[in-house]
Order: sequence, then C-alpha cells, then structure tokens
Amino acid sequence: MPGAGKSAVGKELGRRLHLGFTDSDVLIEQRIGCSIREYFEREGEAAFRDLEEQVLAELGRSAGGVVATGGGIVIRPANRDCLKGAFRVIYLHASAEDLYRRLRHDTKRPLLQVSDPLGRLRELYAARDALYREVAHAVVETGRASVGAVVAGVQQALESAPPAEGAATPL
Repeated sequence: MPGAGKSAVGKELGRRLHLGFTDSDVLIEQRIGCSIREYFEREGEAAFRDLEEQVLAELGRSAGGVVATGGGIVIRPANRDCLKGAFRVIYLHASAEDLYRRLRHDTKRPLLQVSDPLGRLRELYAARDALYREVAHAVVETGRASVGAVVAGVQQALESAPPAEGAATPL
C-alpha cells in the first residue's frame, strides 16, 4: 500500500544485508523524465500501469537485492505472476488509518489527491489487501512501528524462508 514504508524499509534492509536497493518508482521517473503524478495527469493511469509492468518484468529478469515496488503493482495479474515467480515478496501491512496518518500531507501520490484521502485509502486497501497476500511469502506488520523494527521483522521473515539464489526482495 502507499505509505507502508517500502522505500524506507527497503533502503535500510539493503544496507543491513549488504545488498543493492532499487525503487521501481524511481526507475520509472528516470525513464519518463517527470514525476509519476505528472505522468498520471498527462498520460493516465493505464499508461502508467503499462510502464510499471515493463519495469517490473525487467527487474524480475535482472535485479538482485532489495526492490521496492509501487503500491499498485499487484493490480495486474501479469505483475502478480512476475512477483510470485521472480521475487521473494514481503507484504508490509498497515491499516488504512495508519497509512493515512503517514500520508495526510502527501501531494505526490496521484491516487490520493482527492477530497477524502482516508476514504480512498480504505477503498485501495479493500481492493488490494487480498492481492498482496496472494503474492506474499510473508507479511510484516508496519502499523506504528519504526523503520528499524520493521526491517528486523523483514529480516526474521527472510530467515524463516530465505529467498532463492539471486532473487530480489520486493516490498
């Protein structure tokens, strides 16, 4: 979900495990030469999701280390198949209310630029939670935990079910 801590946790996890870190949203922004919000406004969500799918497939073929994906990556069946087949997936879970607490002043995420962002987060959670769980090898609660505590939870989850040789770990 947006605001679950994928980028912050991913960076710290990569640092602790001495692995590279890749943020798929950063790769997308580098490729399009503008922010995701601007691209969304100009090209629409479908075009963004097409690009997101391409980037995930590329990462699945080549990435090692830790990968943070965008919050909507699980929407498309092709992405879920890629995640299940090429990555060890850790779902960073938080309630819509906890996400709202983190994101209430956010102006970057296009899907939250609405009159009722908490309501929108609840809708996204209802639509996506089962999809995240479908692809996840483990679920780590983020709630109000610190980045360090979440990273420790991810490390523990990885130790119980270590990733395949060379597999990336998307959050």
